[in-house]
Amino acid sequence: MTIGKWIAVGTLSALLIASGTLHLLRPGVYLPMMPPYLPAHLPLVYLSGVFEIAGGVGMLLPWTRRWAGLGVIALLIAIFPANIHIAMNDIPVAGHDVPLWGHLLRLPLQAVMIWMAWWGTRGR
Repeated sequence: MTIGKWIAVGTLSALLIASGTLHLLRPGVYLPMMPPYLPAHLPLVYLSGVFEIAGGVGMLLPWTRRWAGLGVIALLIAIFPANIHIAMNDIPVAGHDVPLWGHLLRLPLQAVMIWMAWWGTRGR
């Protein structure tokens, strides 16, 4: 694996593991971000936290890297509607008010993270 791919995978893994851990330790922070059309908000917060941790760890292990990368991509696509919901409704993120530009920055950042997962877990 090239140094660039290690940086992409390591950075994304660290972000996912940290975020997933916060989902499990402080789920109440994430509940306001859940779109109202989704059922079972608390279990979904916990489930997404578990998947974030599993994806972050999985991308670090050579024998699970490719599948974990695909799982992380699927997860990032699945949570994208929540980021749109957050931006459209000016919902605080992790308990902090965020300016509109901050909400809008999250949307393309998700595409960058998807690219990092794809590029970092493919090939050598």
